[in-house]
Amino acid sequence: MTGTASANSLQTGLRVYNTRTRREEPFTTIEPGKVGFYVCGVTVYDSAHIGHGMSSIVFDTVRRYLMHIGYDVRYAQNFTDIDDKIISRANLEGKKPAALAQCLIEEWDREIATFNVLPATITPRATQEIPEIVRMIEGLIRSDHAYESEGNVYFRVRSFPNYGKLSGRNVDDMRSGALSDVTESKADPLDFALWKSSKSGEPKWPSPWGEGRPGWHIECSAMCTRHLNGVVDIHGGGRDLIFPHHENEIAQSEAFSGESPFANFWLHNGMLQLNGEKMSKSIGNVVSLRSLIERERQRAFRLQVLQTHYRAPINFTEAGLEAAATGLERLKAAARPESDSENESQVKSGSSLANLAEATNQRFHTAMNDDFDTPAAIAALFELARSINRLRPQSGGESQFRAAQQTLIDLASVLGLELHDAPSRSAGDAGPLIDLLIEVRSLLRESKQWDAADHVRIGLHQLGIALEDSPLGTTWKKI
Repeated sequence: MTGTASANSLQTGLRVYNTRTRREEPFTTIEPGKVGFYVCGVTVYDSAHIGHGMSSIVFDTVRRYLMHIGYDVRYAQNFTDIDDKIISRANLEGKKPAALAQCLIEEWDREIATFNVLPATITPRATQEIPEIVRMIEGLIRSDHAYESEGNVYFRVRSFPNYGKLSGRNVDDMRSGALSDVTESKADPLDFALWKSSKSGEPKWPSPWGEGRPGWHIECSAMCTRHLNGVVDIHGGGRDLIFPHHENEIAQSEAFSGESPFANFWLHNGMLQLNGEKMSKSIGNVVSLRSLIERERQRAFRLQVLQTHYRAPINFTEAGLEAAATGLERLKAAARPESDSENESQVKSGSSLANLAEATNQRFHTAMNDDFDTPAAIAALFELARSINRLRPQSGGESQFRAAQQTLIDLASVLGLELHDAPSRSAGDAGPLIDLLIEVRSLLRESKQWDAADHVRIGLHQLGIALEDSPLGTTWKKI
């Protein structure tokens, strides 16, 4: 915790905008001191682009701040690893869908780590949740919220009276738009698929309704049920997921459990535009994460994202990216240690700098407690950095000067902005020690000590070691 702010007072003061209620509310949790946090992840059919990176940075920052003010956060972010687009891409490349998905998941893990995004506590995949998905669908059929038809299973939208409460849409108004989705096996055009019967050449799994695969929406409900006890404190994703994905998640989850709400807080990030236009593969204006990595602009992009409030649309431009890179250099310059020549000057200007550092600390937390207002928080950091850079020749080695620098470094780190160039690290002879830590983490996971296991994973990540979990075990690699 930075400065004198206490975890309790910061937790009490945090207010968060809830998409479901359309207002800011005091943040409360189901279990005191703990946060169950679920974020919809990527569908792995192609390399990731900056829209994916933006969303991950946003929710990573929310997670980091919650941890900073004292919460234990169990953070789940899924991979959709079976989908029409994945199947189509795999067929085009002559690969098995599972092999394509695995390759792109590994690519995602490598790339997103370079944007200083912490690894999730749990990264469930749709194909690993089939038993739980089948169990949920069976329960929905028993309660007459779902029905089987020709090997498919559909959710009865009209069986859920509150359908539309997240998006604000009316069921009757949706009907005309749904007529284009009429199939003979559906009882109502509004109904959506929970289970799809198998087609020739597609991956399939056994079920009581015949071989097939899950629909898109049900996977997230199953993952929340299995990994976050069914009701979550925060559910996050892009605004484009509010309808129909998140609306359908709410309907099937609450119909299955009988509990409401399915998520206490719904957080949605604004959409990314490229030079004022919607970014889309169809018009060929997609910027990949890899392109930023090749230019070493990951840290600058993170700052660029955080200089816009997470609920607002972000307009990505090259000029904006370079401006962020310049701004980041100013912050880094303020964080650099003084040279010997500077230490020879001992002009007493530290008291005003100490006062500014304390005021910055307060402004930063006030901003972040106001629905994670990162632009205001960053503005406070820039003001402190300007004073540090201006007073550097006058301040010499005063303790107040060094304390102000540390305040700047600590607060920037809360946002995932590292103001020092990390020294190169080599696993070298540390391999056996890393293997031992992996074994310890495995034992912690088996005993359901999730927070301690997560601490091991995050600690290794900060030391330049990424862990990769698979059904065959855990492996590690340098990042």
